[in-house]
Amino acid sequence: MAYSFNNLRVGKKFKLTNFGEQYEFEILEIMADGDCLLKDINTLEKYRLYTLISFGKGADFNVESL
Repeated sequence: MAYSFNNLRVGKKFKLTNFGEQYEFEILEIMADGDCLLKDINTLEKYRLYTLISFGKGADFNVESL
């Protein structure tokens, strides 16, 4: 099931697919500008949602709950 960014919630885990890349992450914080602080489930690295989509949304763009 595809999610919109409006459905992302702190503490929930998601998988994002974009341009053939897949990211599994947990939402740590949602900022006022709509960006989110994420923690990668596999590497525990922290990054921002807008960084993942900074080059646009590919034809395969999908966000789903884990």
